[in-house]
Amino acid sequence: MTTEPPDGAHGPRPLDRRSPLPLWAQLFADLRRRMEAGAFRVEFPAEHRLTGEYEVSRHTVREALRKLRADGLVIAERGRTSRLDTRRIQQPLGSLYSLFRELEGQGVEQRSEVLRLERSAEETVAGHLGLVPDAPLVVLERLRLADGEPLAHDTAYLPAEVAEPLLDADFGHTSLYGELTRRCGVKVTGGRERIQPFLPDVRQAWLLGLADREAAFTIERLGRAGERPVEWRETVVRGDRFSFVAEWSDRNPAVALAPRASCPSS
Repeated sequence: MTTEPPDGAHGPRPLDRRSPLPLWAQLFADLRRRMEAGAFRVEFPAEHRLTGEYEVSRHTVREALRKLRADGLVIAERGRTSRLDTRRIQQPLGSLYSLFRELEGQGVEQRSEVLRLERSAEETVAGHLGLVPDAPLVVLERLRLADGEPLAHDTAYLPAEVAEPLLDADFGHTSLYGELTRRCGVKVTGGRERIQPFLPDVRQAWLLGLADREAAFTIERLGRAGERPVEWRETVVRGDRFSFVAEWSDRNPAVALAPRASCPSS
């Protein structure tokens, strides 16, 4: 049985041979712990190194690595050393967030290709925003890039009466919420969103670099300033580069389940 080396959180912890939890599952959990502590940034250890560190069989190591790969945490390519999948972006649920700020906060270079920024009228969207069917809207359509690779196709609609100044903004490297506050004096304070699996259409798959019929997430968001709806957003995000994380407790559940057919209230 190994002992923990001086590098503390980055080093391996002993596995419990008397535990009912299989050794591979214990190894998987400890490797996850070490990843979260910042280990393996330069390289991920080879199988023979892990068998020595944890004093387990190669079969045990391979089972743990298989689970890491299945969870999208480690990339294994033929002829190359396994490595962490640093391309995956984690997004917490149950709180107001800006994709721009989240990416920047995780050290990911963020920029956008603006596909459309114009006035429009969308009857269905107007309904979500509690407006008359022909109410003028400002629509911002972007391809969001993380470290130069496509991450999300994002289309936001806002009432033109409050968002007209956004038509002069450069959204190549800035956040919608930041510009909305600076230019329009409107601050999004909350809202609701629905996340579900989605099969992108041909154009969305092409923009995001997805294979034919490769699934993604779709996010529908209703953003409010106080009690007033000020944003309806439709986002398609790559499932292989993005994951959602929910924290919960018995006192403060962060995620509510709803029938798929229902829509966010407006």
